[in-house]
Amino acid sequence: MERKRISSGTEWESKVGYSRAVQTGSQVHVSGTTATNDDGNVVGKDNPYKQTKKALQNIEDALRETDASLEDVIRTRMFVTDIEEWEAIGEAHSEVFGDIRPTTSMVEVNNLITPDLLVEVEAVAVVSE
Repeated sequence: MERKRISSGTEWESKVGYSRAVQTGSQVHVSGTTATNDDGNVVGKDNPYKQTKKALQNIEDALRETDASLEDVIRTRMFVTDIEEWEAIGEAHSEVFGDIRPTTSMVEVNNLITPDLLVEVEAVAVVSE
């Protein structure tokens, strides 16, 4: 089975040894994705809603490099540093996935890779082979 790797070009991928996304057959798995721009700067500092929207946009960009789209997403996982912000994070997720309705989890974690990051999202998509 062919394995297609997608890279975002960030420094973390080579340091940690991972890909932004990997497609094998009909499945596309997108790594934990945060609200960073092309320069690696955090977007939406102190704003979990904006960070969720940017992370989901970054996931959409990774999916476009495979044969998948947001409509193909069947699972997301959200890691958040403050579960009290669940409504803002959920609102952003709903604006993107409201009609798609993938399964999801939202889990509070102590912190992410840098203190400015409040949300990290993983996704799994399934496409026709």
